[in-house]
Amino acid sequence: MDTTSASSSSSSRFAAVAIVAAALLLLPVLSAADDWEEAHATFYGDETGAETMQGACGYGNLFDQGYGLDTTALSVALFNEGWSCGSCYELRCTGSPACATGGSSTVTVTATNLCPANYSKPNENWCNPPLRHFDLSKPMFLRLVTDFHVGIIPVQYRRVACAGKRGGVRFEMQGNRWWVAMLVFNVAGAGDVKAVAAKGSRDGGWMDLSRSWGQIWSNGDGRLVGQGVSFRVVASDGRSVELDDVVPPQWAFGQSFEGKGQF
Repeated sequence: MDTTSASSSSSSRFAAVAIVAAALLLLPVLSAADDWEEAHATFYGDETGAETMQGACGYGNLFDQGYGLDTTALSVALFNEGWSCGSCYELRCTGSPACATGGSSTVTVTATNLCPANYSKPNENWCNPPLRHFDLSKPMFLRLVTDFHVGIIPVQYRRVACAGKRGGVRFEMQGNRWWVAMLVFNVAGAGDVKAVAAKGSRDGGWMDLSRSWGQIWSNGDGRLVGQGVSFRVVASDGRSVELDDVVPPQWAFGQSFEGKGQF
């Protein structure tokens, strides 16, 4: 018997089995990515997007922070008390004569605000729980419909990766000398963050930060004043990135700094 040929044949079979097994493992992931869920969508503000700035996630000027007008406010059920801030969604219009291009057009938006509930109108407010609803910037709504006067449309949506970010994760220093906070933004990948830790250049140890609201994180005191700061950020999908020496010791409130890395 030719042992060399037998060994080669065995290796080939092993490689083939490994490839099939890997493909089977990927099938559930790929199927999940193709699963669309039902919701509705409206818009707020005008074409300039001025009314979409600021908001319940803690972001400021969305143009300066890299989000532009590709944004949405989420209903209470989707907002998840602010944990969904920064997450990205693909939407398509369905089942309405107003759908542009027969419903084949899609938009990808980042969650930057909350569409609040109105319990005085429990049967007419689309953002009341448990409804899933997207309140889009007007330019995004106009890409889905032929006439914005329709007001509200049925849509399908799915979570997608936040792609196309320029540079690394960014941090804006906020608060005061007694209470230091950081806005975390420009996050690629999952987009939303589930944990942040900071390390001062003098302290030398990692301290877990608490989420104050939206994407504002704080350690509850002012010990980071006058220190350089490194960060460790964990996204909602479990991926993490450690960013060393992001903030110099001479930082000032209101300044933002870029970590040299993404997920």
